[in-house]
Amino acid sequence: MAKNTNTEESYSAQIRAKKIFRSVICILLCFMSMFPFYIMIINATLPSADIQKGIHLIPGTSFIKNFQNLMKKADGVGTSVWSAMFHSALIAVPATILNIYISTLTAYAISTYQFKLKNAAHSFIMAIMMIPAQVSIIGFMQFMMKIHLYDTYWPLIIPACAAPTTYYFMKQYISQALSLEIIEAARIDGSAEFATFNKIALPLMKPAMSTQAIFAFIGSWNNLYTPSMILFDTHKKTLPMFIMSLRSEQFRADYGIIYVGLFLTILPIFVVYFALSKYIIAGVALGGVKE
Repeated sequence: MAKNTNTEESYSAQIRAKKIFRSVICILLCFMSMFPFYIMIINATLPSADIQKGIHLIPGTSFIKNFQNLMKKADGVGTSVWSAMFHSALIAVPATILNIYISTLTAYAISTYQFKLKNAAHSFIMAIMMIPAQVSIIGFMQFMMKIHLYDTYWPLIIPACAAPTTYYFMKQYISQALSLEIIEAARIDGSAEFATFNKIALPLMKPAMSTQAIFAFIGSWNNLYTPSMILFDTHKKTLPMFIMSLRSEQFRADYGIIYVGLFLTILPIFVVYFALSKYIIAGVALGGVKE
């Protein structure tokens, strides 16, 4: 009896040690992830001279001054900060909606329907993932010029429908969380296909969609390469293009202005993340019908 008790105590001690080790690693990784954002926020509150001296951990009192200087000097960029944020939101929000909805619809169709070219369609979509945007950008620009969409926001919104990465993630989630018995039951009851998808499938896939919506919004919001190729009117600059303009000679000496601009860039991303994170947490226990 005493030997069994000692064995159980030893086993419990090992479990506690593993939990403590995992907790320490998670805390360390969290600290490493958040520390750069903390330094960026701190630098936004400091004057440029203090920023050049080194790393500071205590906030300063120059945030309002840096922000006012950014507003005053933004005229040299060609657009204001608020206009650049509006332009980015005008692109990122509809692009995210199209990305998530169309990719989820595609994954749902390939997962729930049986047709001859099913595997070929899946393979084709997967193959697109291996093609970088830089390879097709010249042809894309020429095509936009021919259909008179160059220097507009449409080329930055409509192509978001084709998102192979989102499709792949949603297809994997559907195979685990969506029960085909639910779909078959809805069809037997006379539910239309789009009604079945919108009213039954989408609510079950909300956690995965929320996760991908965060990635899609961040990718669209931070996109600098494609807008720089498509938009040449300075009054249509997005926020990343605006921040890139702060690296010019007239702003380079004032690091306070640059860090305030970077802070404004990540602020909407934090808002979107905290708004959708509850769906991600709730989705840990969410799934289809358990057999």
